[in-house]
Amino acid sequence: MKALIAVLPGDGIGPEVTREGVRALQAVAQRNGHEFTLVEAPFGGAAIDASGDPLPQATLELCLKSDAILLGAIGGPKWSAPDAKVRPEAGLLRLRKELGVYANLRPVAVHPALRSSSTIRPEILVGVDLVFVRELTGGIYFGAKTRDATTATDLCSYSVMEVERVTRVAARLAQARRRKLTSIDKSNVLETSRLWREVVTRVMQAEFPDVAVEHALVDSAAMHLIRRPADFDVIVTENMFGDILTDEASMLAGSLGVSPSASLGDGKRGLYEPIHGSAPDIAGRGIANPVGTILSAALLLRHSLGLESEACEIEAAVYRALDAGLRTADIASADVDGGRSVSTSAAGDVILAELARA
Repeated sequence: MKALIAVLPGDGIGPEVTREGVRALQAVAQRNGHEFTLVEAPFGGAAIDASGDPLPQATLELCLKSDAILLGAIGGPKWSAPDAKVRPEAGLLRLRKELGVYANLRPVAVHPALRSSSTIRPEILVGVDLVFVRELTGGIYFGAKTRDATTATDLCSYSVMEVERVTRVAARLAQARRRKLTSIDKSNVLETSRLWREVVTRVMQAEFPDVAVEHALVDSAAMHLIRRPADFDVIVTENMFGDILTDEASMLAGSLGVSPSASLGDGKRGLYEPIHGSAPDIAGRGIANPVGTILSAALLLRHSLGLESEACEIEAAVYRALDAGLRTADIASADVDGGRSVSTSAAGDVILAELARA
């Protein structure tokens, strides 16, 4: 198979972890006879420094003609002053909109070897295997904004179409899993959430009667994600709630560093990135965890390129490496392994070695 993959390393630890994701994709291509052309482009704060634009036109054009996009992370204190005229995050929001990727999939599965890395009691984590489907191009992040000397506003709005399409993505995913969908809103307070609940209910009853549906308020759901996480299968929610809850849920797996994501639209092209940020405090130290990025590369193979067996090869290599004791600083446990950890590149080496043995 031939594929063009845009690589956007971004800021902070982005280039460090993206390098390992690229190595994994190259290894898969070599062992399976594929031809992946990986083209790097500036994005985020690095692009602001170079051109004043977090999403330069050339970068956008590359992404629009690519089969998939692999992203590291963006942002940092350098570009986040309150009076900043342009921010890295504006480029990410625009990229999502331009690509039409409205459904963000964030799987959360607790690997047994990492139960001790979580702050949650190990017995609570048994059987945790859930997927968030976060609506990605609507809601308060994209609404009209105002600011004056004494007030600020952010408009949250949703259309029926926006809720329908992300519900269908989540429902189809649930059909392929345990046939259970949880929709999260704040319908006791917010009008957008009342619309959300009505539309989800209608779509599920009319189109997916084989999937059990429950509705939960976001504050209650936040509590139950920690209290009984194994009860959840597929969770669908709006943009801001999904942003917050997926970071909370990542702690079940032990670290933000091990969690991948896929942002998808109606076609095959998707945007793939670990859910962690740019972590400028550890950038350049070679201690960032590349697992989330490498697993994001596996999602890229699965969802954009249709290479299911190759995606499974990467995932299996990661899990074997973790079983064998691979730990970066964020998941090293003094109780289990004395807190020993390896560097970002060394972690990539171990995973590639496991991939070669598959």
